[in-house]
Amino acid sequence: MGRHGTIAGRKAAQDSKRAAMFTKYAKAITVAAKDGGDPDYNASLRLAIEKAKAISMPNDNIQRAIKKGTGELGGASYEEMTFEGYGLGGVAVIVEALTDNSNRTTSSVRSTFDKYGGNLGTPGCVSYMFNSKGVLVLDNEDGDLDEDTVMDAALEAGADDMVNEGDSFVIYTDPADFTDVLTGMKDAGYEFVEADIERVPTVEATPKPEDLKRLSKMINLLEENEDVQKVHHNCAVELLDE
Repeated sequence: MGRHGTIAGRKAAQDSKRAAMFTKYAKAITVAAKDGGDPDYNASLRLAIEKAKAISMPNDNIQRAIKKGTGELGGASYEEMTFEGYGLGGVAVIVEALTDNSNRTTSSVRSTFDKYGGNLGTPGCVSYMFNSKGVLVLDNEDGDLDEDTVMDAALEAGADDMVNEGDSFVIYTDPADFTDVLTGMKDAGYEFVEADIERVPTVEATPKPEDLKRLSKMINLLEENEDVQKVHHNCAVELLDE
């Protein structure tokens, strides 16, 4: 199973959180569009749009988010925030947020850490344990995909590596190459369960079984926070959904 979870778990999580994901991706597009609404001349916006399309976000939502960012439609002004700390079992956690109220977001994130036995640290206290990478996940639950064929397509598109996780193939890229690899693979006919820039841990932590439930609850609640864009962690085992 591993820290990435099964492909079925990925699909279930994506389906159950789709509305919240649309809201989070819309915020990211709005922020990126402040530097220009044409993705051909704004790499950050192009990446945000590609990530939104990867989760089947409707084009109307994307265009509305762009117009909010360019000022054509009214909208909130968002600030980027990053929190670092530890959960139970020494699991390193990084929380990335976009918010229109930094005090509210800081209070909420801190409260969630405190409630479930974690603690927030200073900037940089855990980020050194992660590398930023583009991560693209292909469903192979039915075993229909040929590993060598997918690997060849991924490398041709500019990927760095691919890992066979049994029911899925996980493709890794340099963050700067993420959009090109995603576009190249989609042009080759591949669709992804997940596609995003992730912080991939270089070391992992394994919490005790008795700590896993509270750790999972903490991370799940952080992910459900409407101000939180991403939660990265280095837990070596699959988290619980409850």
